[in-house]
Amino acid sequence: MAEYIKYVDVTKCDGCRACMVACKNWNDLPAEPEEFQGSVQSHANVTANTWNVLSFIEHEDSKGNLDYLFRHSSCFHCSDAACVKVCPEDAMHYTDFGTVDVNSDKCVGCGYCVQNCPFDVVQLATYKDKNGKEYKKAQKCTMCVDRLEEGMQPACVTTCHTDAMEFGTQEEMLKKAEKRLSEIKDKYPNAMIYNPEGVGGTHTIYVLAEKPSVYGLPEKPKVPTSAVVWKDYAQPIGKMMLGATSMALVGAFVSNKLFNKEGKGHEEDGGGSHE
Repeated sequence: MAEYIKYVDVTKCDGCRACMVACKNWNDLPAEPEEFQGSVQSHANVTANTWNVLSFIEHEDSKGNLDYLFRHSSCFHCSDAACVKVCPEDAMHYTDFGTVDVNSDKCVGCGYCVQNCPFDVVQLATYKDKNGKEYKKAQKCTMCVDRLEEGMQPACVTTCHTDAMEFGTQEEMLKKAEKRLSEIKDKYPNAMIYNPEGVGGTHTIYVLAEKPSVYGLPEKPKVPTSAVVWKDYAQPIGKMMLGATSMALVGAFVSNKLFNKEGKGHEEDGGGSHE
């Protein structure tokens, strides 16, 4: 099956937030009371129960003009996804469309996916069992895989009235992005296609009017080395040689030493933030 891409042209977005509403409605996600953000933005970032956020950015260009920039924010669905690499239960997995989904039945709430996502997209939702005991499950945008399987498009795409979002085959959407970039370069000299190679490319690509950092995005995101060590070395060796008990100890060691935000920051850029 061909791989598919959600193409987002931020220069066409008018900030209506219909994509947020459509995502909430289709996925039956609960409302989340949020503190006032000091602007028209409703949520600071995506959460376990808000998979789609419209970001509003006040930006002063090189000529001193103040402008509002908008960005539809959701999971990037990396081709080489850190969350898939580190998941010990294979709950995080690739779909037939090339996107990344979560099997909630397999998820044990370990949080490795949260700690290793280069975009800070994956979050843990809290639930209670019939006895009132709390447990956690990883949640994020699924690219509406249930809709894709029925031949429909993601809910956010279908509701976008400015055509800022489109969905189609990888080849088709990349061609659209290249064409659009050539059309806006005179107006936006810093415009670029955001499809980072460090994560194998993504299944949500952007045409940005400014550099990624202006939109709060990492300039060159990559799969953390800790994720590669776990998936390609520690996990297979532990399963082959150490047995279940020892493997659990290896997992605890890796989670403490490698799978933490502070460690990731030091590992990737010498102590500062990776963004």
